Amino acid sequence: MRIIAGTAGRVAIRVPKGETRPTTDFVRQAVFSRLGEVVEGARVLDLFAGSGALGLEALSRGGKECVFVDEGRASEQAIRANLQKSRLSGGRVVRADVHGWLRRERSSFDLVFADPPYCHSALDRDHLGAMFALEGFADRVAPDGFLIAEQSAREVTREAVGFELVDRREYGSSAILLYARRSDS
Repeated sequence: MRIIAGTAGRVAIRVPKGETRPTTDFVRQAVFSRLGEVVEGARVLDLFAGSGALGLEALSRGGKECVFVDEGRASEQAIRANLQKSRLSGGRVVRADVHGWLRRERSSFDLVFADPPYCHSALDRDHLGAMFALEGFADRVAPDGFLIAEQSAREVTREAVGFELVDRREYGSSAILLYARRSDS
């Protein structure tokens, strides 16, 4: 795993063992190619951050700041180490349950990345569904902002209150969903 482009391009990043399913270099390249110049100067939120790869990529490509949220201690340590190694500024790491943090936090962001654990069975928690059902979740994304969610390619594309699905692309077992804020929300 590495940061692909920008000021910290090619810097290898640490991935917590066993706790995460990091977004591959290929998928991150595709996501950031799709976002283009939107990243420059953006306020970024990386939910279920894991190694922080998505937020680190955004900072490296000119994002102004990024809040990384993950409940795992190993993820918190990996993100802090990755920020230090890459010498990227503007990163803030929060170790918390994402859903609880979203209920408390009222800030809005230009780009919100959500890469929760996939639902493999009916017993698994549907993190994306719970996030989308959270009252006022759309307000966490700035009016001209985007929500980029990753889910299993086998899962049905979700309706999200306050958002319009702009694009859905599959990369192997992953699907990347790009949502824009609805102008009427």
